[in-house]
Amino acid sequence: MVELVRYIVGRLVDHPESVEIKTESDGDNETITIYVEKDDAGKIIGKQGRIATAIRTVVRAAGSKSGKKYSVEIVDKPEVDASVQE
Repeated sequence: MVELVRYIVGRLVDHPESVEIKTESDGDNETITIYVEKDDAGKIIGKQGRIATAIRTVVRAAGSKSGKKYSVEIVDKPEVDASVQE
């Protein structure tokens, strides 16, 4: 499922190399968290959340074959301040 999400998200963002996808499993439920750059987050969410909803729908549909329930979260990566680094 991670490969499917990586494929979809990678085509939507300007910086596909910076996308991180992590999964957490809790029995039959699996949470897929997508970490993207702040300027790419809007491209993943879309107007009124339509793209995010579409991604969630595709993931749920693909997951129904395996009998697992998937949820998708989209998170901005924290910006690293260069002046704070030593």
